[in-house]
Amino acid sequence: MEMKDNYDVVIVGAGPAGLAAGIDLAKEDVNVLILDRKQEIGCPKRCAEGLGLGWFNRLELKPKKEWAVQPIHGAALYAPNGEGVQMKRKEVMGYVLERKMFEKDMAIQAAKAGAKILLKHQVISAKREDGEVILTVEADNQTRTVRTPLVVACDGVDSLTAKMLGLNTKLDLNETDAGYQYEMTGVSGYDEHLLHLYFGTDIAPRGYVWIFPKRNGTANVGIGIGAYEEKTAKYYLDKWISEQDGLANGSIIEVNAGAIPVGGFLDKMEADNLIVAGDAGHMVDPIHGGGIGIALEGGRLAAKHALKAIKSEKYSNEDLEAYTPDWYNTRGNELKKRLKGRHLLEQLKDDDFNYLAGSITMDEALKIGNGALTKKDKLLLLSKKLVTRPGLVKIFMKYMKDDSGMPKK
Repeated sequence: MEMKDNYDVVIVGAGPAGLAAGIDLAKEDVNVLILDRKQEIGCPKRCAEGLGLGWFNRLELKPKKEWAVQPIHGAALYAPNGEGVQMKRKEVMGYVLERKMFEKDMAIQAAKAGAKILLKHQVISAKREDGEVILTVEADNQTRTVRTPLVVACDGVDSLTAKMLGLNTKLDLNETDAGYQYEMTGVSGYDEHLLHLYFGTDIAPRGYVWIFPKRNGTANVGIGIGAYEEKTAKYYLDKWISEQDGLANGSIIEVNAGAIPVGGFLDKMEADNLIVAGDAGHMVDPIHGGGIGIALEGGRLAAKHALKAIKSEKYSNEDLEAYTPDWYNTRGNELKKRLKGRHLLEQLKDDDFNYLAGSITMDEALKIGNGALTKKDKLLLLSKKLVTRPGLVKIFMKYMKDDSGMPKK
């Protein structure tokens, strides 16, 4: 289990982004070390474990029964009054994963390709010397150093590794949600082939409650709310569960909690000898906080630019700076549009949610969230469906006119 003194690249963090980068680099015969402070791959999970079919196709992933445990055929969105907007198709639209098994499968792929993976290894310092980075790593109450010309930091929100190497990835509190989730069993009362999302300021201020089915009678039941809220995410989740007949008597078999980046996209995701990806690069969907697919894509993109640097033996900020615009062209600009959708949702009151649930289709709801309304869609929405609610029209007009991803005052 010893690590060598030198590696072509050291990846800090063995989540989806780090493992994806490790697989791609190891396949190119790059000498890769992947470090993680946790004692088990995939634990603790930090999400509801959903992954849409579009990501499977885009990333050329083939679902395996061991980790793609529940096929999903659509979604249902519920207003505070309980009225829902539902989209359900015959074909599979995605899966709820067993993320521990998914990430372990990725780790096996990385190791088979030649990457070295070490758990319970904490990077406690990182400094540059003679064009390389010296990482001090603590394991089993002992420290060792390892040298590398390139570090790929995938060690989560407010990445400590990036901070040590002078790149500020600090996330503003306004761009952070607090998440809390139970994996529950012995539950019922919902369609197990749909993802269920519940909105309302009393239910989940600046967020929503979700039910992501995993298998017969078992589901991830969680919540995300603004991190600045006075009451905790657990308080709101427990209160909501206690009011649901099919959930209140269920058993909790796992508890997860953590911070979720929902914006705060970075202007810069590289520095000398450094690239960041995944949550460390705030690569998360700002509407629903999901990040598995985005992290996988970001990790692969980081590997592409890392490989270019390794082949050219050039690791300066100037040599790596194409990475950030590449990510924005690939995914970031789309996420900026979705950030506008999040800011719109933050301004809605419970009466607005109730009205929209009875007025708009699931297709319209998805287009609003994706920032994909056409000019015709906008005119129809304003003239036919929102005309009787001037306050709601005002909010939507701000949303439609603003291209910055931030609401105008």
